[in-house]
Amino acid sequence: MSSHPAPAPAWETAESAEEVHALLRASDLHTAELYGLPVPERRLERSRALVGEGAVHLLRHGDTAIAMFTLTGRPPFSRALDVFPPAGAPQYLQRLAIHPDRARRDATLGMRAVRRACETARAAGADALRAEANPDLRKSVELLTGLGFVAYGEVETEDWMRRVYLQRALDR
Repeated sequence: MSSHPAPAPAWETAESAEEVHALLRASDLHTAELYGLPVPERRLERSRALVGEGAVHLLRHGDTAIAMFTLTGRPPFSRALDVFPPAGAPQYLQRLAIHPDRARRDATLGMRAVRRACETARAAGADALRAEANPDLRKSVELLTGLGFVAYGEVETEDWMRRVYLQRALDR
């Protein structure tokens, strides 16, 4: 009897909004507990729309969704875009999530997801990748800045949520 190693994690376009939403909620809950922040509200309808557009990228290991990100050609926020330097064809990174159990075992998953987002955006013709992040989530902001994102504008605060806007130029 021979044993077969488990397949390596592989990226795919998400097909199940419920699976995506569950991963997002689990990641949000873990992050909120880690930083002592409220859990953000998420809408399943939004997950359905983004999955339907083919915008959600999922890293799967076996049957388990372990990481995800969403890329769109339109900003997920209402703030004026003048905070960013000019870009001809920006893409927007949002909903970066890592399965809490997997994050504890593999600290590289966030980095792998952001790198994959950069590659995917570049392949789609983007010249910049933009993101909105909560600066209180220090590890997330350090990850983004460590991978070449630069913060622009002042930190904005609305209720408990704080935001900073970041952009990374993409080489073609």
